[in-house]
Amino acid sequence: MTRMSVALSLTALALIASAPAAAAPETAPDALVRTSIDEVLAIIKTDKDLQAGNQRKILALVEEKVLLHFDFARMTRLAMGRNWSKASDAQKKALVDEFRTLLVRTYSTSLSQYRNQTIDVKAAKLAAGDQDTVVRTVVNQPGGQPIPIDYGMERTEGGWKVYDVVVDGVSLVTTYRSSFHDQIQRSGVDGLVKTLADRNRTSDAPKAPGKADGKK
Repeated sequence: MTRMSVALSLTALALIASAPAAAAPETAPDALVRTSIDEVLAIIKTDKDLQAGNQRKILALVEEKVLLHFDFARMTRLAMGRNWSKASDAQKKALVDEFRTLLVRTYSTSLSQYRNQTIDVKAAKLAAGDQDTVVRTVVNQPGGQPIPIDYGMERTEGGWKVYDVVVDGVSLVTTYRSSFHDQIQRSGVDGLVKTLADRNRTSDAPKAPGKADGKK
């Protein structure tokens, strides 16, 4: 299980059951992560299908719960970098849709690999009116080294949402930016859309990028 896979599984655990009611007061970003963990762990521990890695059930869970807490449009825009301005509106929509599908499948695979890791959440430094913050956490692995994971989060009308995950100093969107740029250099924006669509149609779920994958 790669460090990025651990990050994705714990991100899903932290956010999967924390959707606030529409009329509820805004939940602080660190509290959003912290207060959800116990409930989610309880769900996994009592659900034999999740424990057995039932991909269909895990995928449905991620689709229903986790998507609420991610800004896939911003993640895609950041992953595209300067190439975002080269894309047409239709291409941008296709990229967001395909990147979202890719990340959902990746998160589902990572969540199925959860093996009793725990997570410590540090208090976020947040001043009144701040629209962006980082929630810093540490993942404790049984028999393994702790992994620092930072979540870039932004305040939106729908509450705080994740737009990046940084694992041991490696950014998820930066890692994808490198591969996206290479693909666009080879075959243009349409080529990148096709590559993502082809990956999403395969029977094997994509793996989360590891630390080495982010290096050039």
